Amino acid sequence: MQDSMSKMDMSNTNAADMKMSGQPMKMDDMKMEGFLGKYPMTREASGTAWQPEAVPMEGYHAMAGDWMFMLHGYAYGVYDYQGGNRGDKKFFSPNMIMGMAEHPLGRGTFGFRTMLSLEPATVGRFGYPELLQTGETGNGSTPLIDRQHPHDLFMELAATYSVPIKDDSSAFAYFGYPGEPALGPATFMHRFSGMDIPEAPITHHWLDSTHITYGVATLGYVWKQFKIDGSIFTGREPDQYRWNFDSAKFDSYSARLTYNPTKNWSMQVSYGNIHSPEQLMPNVNQQRVTASISYQRHWDGMNWGTTLAWGEDFNNPGNALNGVLLESTIVLHDQHTFFGRAEYVQKDELFPPGDPRDGQIFDVTKFSVGYIYDLPRWNHLKVGVGGLGSAYILPESLHSTYNSEPLSFMLFVRVKL
Repeated sequence: MQDSMSKMDMSNTNAADMKMSGQPMKMDDMKMEGFLGKYPMTREASGTAWQPEAVPMEGYHAMAGDWMFMLHGYAYGVYDYQGGNRGDKKFFSPNMIMGMAEHPLGRGTFGFRTMLSLEPATVGRFGYPELLQTGETGNGSTPLIDRQHPHDLFMELAATYSVPIKDDSSAFAYFGYPGEPALGPATFMHRFSGMDIPEAPITHHWLDSTHITYGVATLGYVWKQFKIDGSIFTGREPDQYRWNFDSAKFDSYSARLTYNPTKNWSMQVSYGNIHSPEQLMPNVNQQRVTASISYQRHWDGMNWGTTLAWGEDFNNPGNALNGVLLESTIVLHDQHTFFGRAEYVQKDELFPPGDPRDGQIFDVTKFSVGYIYDLPRWNHLKVGVGGLGSAYILPESLHSTYNSEPLSFMLFVRVKL
């Protein structure tokens, strides 16, 4: 999934033929440049993050004069069964719709992006069951434990402006309310290796939990295969009221360095100083360090993407906690999708406040594998059915809480644009 629009070199393309055609744009047919600089559009992912240029571009594309538009989205219908003593089951629907527009402005390029989700209604304020998941709240008074929170209605409303400096460099600005700061790898919903997995990683709050931030301003510079960007942003994660806008405070900051040595690779390191991220722990600040590497390859009708990412949260006051993620997806002939994800993370929020085990660190591991079968595309829509299963490695001290070997699964249908 591409979270960007781009400029297009029309030197070998009849613009009149493309105007408002709404046909998918093929990278082999034309040269398209990114929002933030003079490089292939497919390098761009969520926020100002990069990914390998070899990632395929999906969505509905159209042109109107000098304007260029893109629309992308998905909706799942999921039956979720989480096993063990803390397990639960639920029908829910994760979903989002994303639109982008781009237009030349002065010496540079202006872009606008929006991303919306109906998850406040289709997932619900208390989220969906997911063993070992933690973070945020559903009612403003108790933390979500073993549940994944829904996304807000407004996931991104952002504008960008980039100006070329030389043929191989550019400067850019990004402002979002909400938006995503320069911190971590491309968000799991937007990176090829994770976008077809209908559940959030349990390392989400170690890598990319800032992807919905109510108030973010980013400045960056691109030189050849390098990008450096820095942000000031609101550290507090969204509250339990998912239909509205939260207050902008711009009390946190981050910086990221990204390097794409070839079209198949992307790697980044980043640092963030996050002020009071959790609503229920307002006096706890957090420093986050992340590093990731992504690989993408396409050959003979097969697309393969893999991401390895590490993050460490330094809570003040509190614990320093590590999380590691490895995920991979293979798509064969646009019909068969195989995916897997392995995660190791140190959790200290598996018990509610007041429990003597709250704040104790537990090393937990989760493995998930799955498959999706897609029907032939109808117009621009892709409809598929699939499933995934998850197994866990837990310390003995958690066996009485979760069972020694809990198992979980999800069955789902998916519609994708």
